[in-house]
Amino acid sequence: MTETVAVIGAGMAGLWTALALAPTGRKVTLLDRDPPPPPGDADEAFTGWAHRGVTHLRHSHAFLARLRGIIRDEHPALLEALNAAGCRELGLDGMLTDRHRKRWRPRPEDADLVVLTSRRTTMELVIRRYVEAMPNVEIRSEAFVEGLDASGEAPLKVTGVRLRGGETVAADLVVDASGRTSSAFDQLADLGVQIGETAEDAGILYFTRHYRLRPGQVEPPRGGAPATGDLGFIKFGVFPADNGCFSITLCVPEIELEIRKTIVDPAIFDGICREIPGMRPWLEPERTEAVSKVYGMGDLKSRWRTLVSEGRAAVLGFFAVGDSLIRTNPLYGRGCAFAAVSATLLRDALEVGQDPAGRLFAYEAGLKREILPFFETMQKDDRAAVRRARQALDPHHRPSLRSRILKSFAEDGVAIAIRSDPDLLRSAMRGFHMLEHPSDWLKRPVNLGKVLLHWMAPRAAKAEVYPPKAGPRRAELMRAVGLDPELDVARVSAG
Repeated sequence: MTETVAVIGAGMAGLWTALALAPTGRKVTLLDRDPPPPPGDADEAFTGWAHRGVTHLRHSHAFLARLRGIIRDEHPALLEALNAAGCRELGLDGMLTDRHRKRWRPRPEDADLVVLTSRRTTMELVIRRYVEAMPNVEIRSEAFVEGLDASGEAPLKVTGVRLRGGETVAADLVVDASGRTSSAFDQLADLGVQIGETAEDAGILYFTRHYRLRPGQVEPPRGGAPATGDLGFIKFGVFPADNGCFSITLCVPEIELEIRKTIVDPAIFDGICREIPGMRPWLEPERTEAVSKVYGMGDLKSRWRTLVSEGRAAVLGFFAVGDSLIRTNPLYGRGCAFAAVSATLLRDALEVGQDPAGRLFAYEAGLKREILPFFETMQKDDRAAVRRARQALDPHHRPSLRSRILKSFAEDGVAIAIRSDPDLLRSAMRGFHMLEHPSDWLKRPVNLGKVLLHWMAPRAAKAEVYPPKAGPRRAELMRAVGLDPELDVARVSAG
């Protein structure tokens, strides 16, 4: 008998669930609270898609190599459709410095290290149209899920969902893919389900503005000052997209109140960007024009939920994929990749047999194996960034010997080694793009040995390998855009 699957949400997590489960023969119904996308092209989707359930729809995106690999291997026609719509594929060779190129030798595995870049609306539009054409998938727009249907006791079994208006959609499996604003877990808790959760603030806010190249213009050449970086008090990045578009994202620590209050002003946003050398060429008036307001996003948290409690299944017939289950800091660009990998892990878990608890255990085991290492690394990096942001505003702070050593190892060892050795770059990128455990590359004796040799080399001997200065100091940049750099320092000191 064919299993039926009701998926709450039709954003990236819901679409990936359909991409994973529909080829197995299951009947999949996606319940989308929002209206459908406009019928036109990628530009119409960007300007006119009222996809309120996706709060970061118009923020910068780059889709990791792990995600692109799943599309390539399981849905090659979808990859062709994405390329036809203007999405771009950027390989490892585009990340090389001039120093790398002197020693660069392509390898077959480099075919896996390819990133997809586009506006999120373009990517989602193309995937949605591909999913809509699958024979056993239905997408129901403006179908607002108000509650779960469930029965039994310890563990509760979910048997469907209730829609606004009174309709009940029965299903053998219910998948929550409704994102960071999901209410399904609150409903389960109200029904007595014990849900494990760990969560903490990411400590930053996210701001994005979109631009388009003017007719006849091209992107600035790479190789000079970095267009992506971290100044301590602000993180920045340029994200090339589809059809001559690109976006810029600035990430501001929560503690930097004066910047946070004003950065949504387009003049302040662009003014900050023009003070950063690597971004200045992207905003030359003759080259580009702004095509959006400044989009802000706060309440950024990392969160991991589990439906296994003390070795027992807390609920049956219910799974979650994407941000409703595992929520991440968008700075690392892993949200969509986590959703894609989670959906494939769910498919694999459902194939272990018909035992509902066994399926949940298999899914949880896959998540801990494939995603948890990246989640824990992200949390560690976020905590360190929060500490650094506060310390930067404390005039009395003096870094410890340990922190100075670790900073030197990262900046004078790891970063220099990666910028010098193409094989180390390849290894580090495989970890970043979720093709292997994030820290495995540095644990290999040959790689660690190379890093240590670069770290021990005199600074003068590796002077040419250091990147150009990423940007001005905090006080200099703030004064350049008319902000007082002392206000937050005084506030932190008083606090």
